[in-house]
Amino acid sequence: MHRYSKKVTLLLLLFFTLIACQSGPKFSDVVNKDWKLMEVHIDSKDIGFNRDTLEEEGFGEIFTLRFDDGEKRINGVAAPNRYFSPYTVADKQAIAINTMAGTLMAPLHAPEKLKEHDYFTYLQNTYKWNLAGGKLELHTKTEDGADAVLFFITDAKK
Repeated sequence: MHRYSKKVTLLLLLFFTLIACQSGPKFSDVVNKDWKLMEVHIDSKDIGFNRDTLEEEGFGEIFTLRFDDGEKRINGVAAPNRYFSPYTVADKQAIAINTMAGTLMAPLHAPEKLKEHDYFTYLQNTYKWNLAGGKLELHTKTEDGADAVLFFITDAKK
């Protein structure tokens, strides 16, 4: 009987471990938080976007993102325009962000490694989200179809 209870305990432990591993990140951990873009990778290569340089130059409040859970829309500041767009989330971390709307200001400063137009393209082509190690990952495509990932954090300090 003692051997039987050990086997049952082991099976239950294995069962609950598998269930815990299958439960991925929750979108509720993403919404209603202010995110700042930290990195951009195209075809797994970092394009050299540098948040620290932006902060040093006084432009730390560009390329921000917020998912509003109540209105189901994103909003933020690009470089320099404020923007917003509806979004939808589906199973298996699928996400769709609609066409951007926003202000039409001319930039005083545009980072060399990331243009506002490209940022909007990446957001509008986003098809999957993930939350890993405290970073929000948006998986997307460039205009010419290359794979890209945008990495955001809630605190600009790495």
